[in-house]
Amino acid sequence: MSRSVLVTGGNRGIGLAIARAFASMGDKVAITYRSGEPDALQEEGFLAVKCDITDAEQVEQAYKQIEEAHGPVEVLVANAGVTKDQLLMRMSEEDFTSVLDTNLTGTFRVVKRANRGMLRAKKGRVVLISSVVGLMGSPGQANYAASKAGLVGFARSLARELGSRNITFNVVAPGFVDTDMTKVLTDEQRTSILSGVPLGRYAQPEEIAAAVRFLASDDASYITGAVIPVDGGLGMGH
Repeated sequence: MSRSVLVTGGNRGIGLAIARAFASMGDKVAITYRSGEPDALQEEGFLAVKCDITDAEQVEQAYKQIEEAHGPVEVLVANAGVTKDQLLMRMSEEDFTSVLDTNLTGTFRVVKRANRGMLRAKKGRVVLISSVVGLMGSPGQANYAASKAGLVGFARSLARELGSRNITFNVVAPGFVDTDMTKVLTDEQRTSILSGVPLGRYAQPEEIAAAVRFLASDDASYITGAVIPVDGGLGMGH
């Protein structure tokens, strides 16, 4: 059965790999993007919808467009996120609140809207993309770590609240992934990061996507409230 799948922030990196993983299974995949041109994404068969998840009205309009084309969202992957790294003493209120508004409150907005159709259908799969940083912390990333840690409590609360409706909520916590975001690091930074990863390498976006796809599959029908690390062992014990 082809499902209606939405991946927020699905225009690049991990989000794009996740969108491709679902499309390869024959699902109808919609992605949201905040900036850039969606032509190449539409050529791949995705429904590309421009949406800033910090704006509730944009979220509502995006869902209306997706529902008209694909039907109610059955699988939601909340992946959209931002970073504004800064040491605490130099971090402005805007640096802090804007990251939480996108990564945590933005996730609340897209999950709440998806839940409308899932409750009606009495089924649904929600996967939130957190980070190893949300579990073990990272200097200069207090805002990002707080937002990603918040996703765990959010997902587990909803897993308890909506489990009886056959809606599962799970979290994937990637480690360092080989994307454009990590390519800007210096060789020294990359070496330092890898020294803490038992597997000794960065993840490929497709490895994160595989975990997400599993959690949305029938094989994971009895898994909810879980946090699945895909971090090469970096966050063990957290």
